[in-house]
Amino acid sequence: MKVTNDIKYIGVNDHQIDLFEGQYIVPNGMAYNSYVIMDEKIAVMDSVETGFTKEWMENIQNVLGGRTPDYLIVHHMEPDHSANIVNFINQYPDVKIVASARAFTMMNNFFGIDFAEKQMVVGEGDILSLGKHQLTFLMAPMVHWPEVMMTYDSADKVLFSADAFGKFGALDVEEDWACEARRYYIGIVGKYGVQVQNVLKKVSKLDVQTICPLHGPVLSENLEYYFNLYQVWSGYQPEEEGIMIAYTSVYGNTKKAALLLAEQLKTKGNIKVVINDLARCDMAEAVEDAFRYSKIVFATTTYNGEIFPFMREFIQHLTERNFGNRTVAFIENGSWAPMAARVMKGMFEKSKNINYTVTTVKIMSALNEESIAQINALADELL
Repeated sequence: MKVTNDIKYIGVNDHQIDLFEGQYIVPNGMAYNSYVIMDEKIAVMDSVETGFTKEWMENIQNVLGGRTPDYLIVHHMEPDHSANIVNFINQYPDVKIVASARAFTMMNNFFGIDFAEKQMVVGEGDILSLGKHQLTFLMAPMVHWPEVMMTYDSADKVLFSADAFGKFGALDVEEDWACEARRYYIGIVGKYGVQVQNVLKKVSKLDVQTICPLHGPVLSENLEYYFNLYQVWSGYQPEEEGIMIAYTSVYGNTKKAALLLAEQLKTKGNIKVVINDLARCDMAEAVEDAFRYSKIVFATTTYNGEIFPFMREFIQHLTERNFGNRTVAFIENGSWAPMAARVMKGMFEKSKNINYTVTTVKIMSALNEESIAQINALADELL
């Protein structure tokens, strides 16, 4: 695939994978992206996951047309992008490896060798000339590993963005970009919003017309849309007005309360309402919804003096990703000693800019007139 006249796509699609990074469901697979810049000197940008060595090597050979690459540029050392470094060096022993200093340390960790005689260590603002193409390196530590860097090609105005602006899904499947990019960002990069914003400031000074990420499609149209989403996500701001209800239920009574609240919200107001059963939904999808919408209701039972395990896991996913800037409400159920609301609120004690509703719904085993009235009051307050 041609990105520009001189930049070619040589990545692969993985439809064998079921869980990315051992936890994220990827029904449409994954793309491991790699690129070649053809100039007086040739640079290969990153490798691919270990199961696709043969396909990737064939892609490289087809693009090179008998020529030999001069550089392998390593933006990120996760194995889905670095696993074939040794195989590449074995095939092209005269190549130089271009990477950050920390990347070479990680190479030694992964492969038992740091390629000392092949190293070209680069730092912030360093430039590598391929001829017409001048490559400038931007360090991007903790987006989302400490060794990460990006590369800007001033000739074709292309940003090689490492894992930033990536998404779940193979490239031979059509699907909405934002949905899977949001789930990817929040799950994998979401904790590092400050670092993402630092990189966005650097990138804003460049004339970027194309983004080449390590996952997902090459982006070359309406780039302001993608940059704006990254500003919102990395700033932990709601993407849109809406109310998410997340619940767990043992015998169905907490579920009834959650569904009743959703019905009241939809009847009384003109606002989007989404509901997630945390025991049955994809947890990553639930986390995505929590970061997408402006208000969230947590409904769960008291369980062993704490809260139900799926709710605890869900809240931990949120807080470890710096969840904040939201309106939060609680529905608790406890047959003899309700504790859930207090426990949940305590889990958010370090979260910033949480606006708690005045109304907290308390259910003693099953809904009654009092708790139904509280649900009506909570619906009014949320609206």
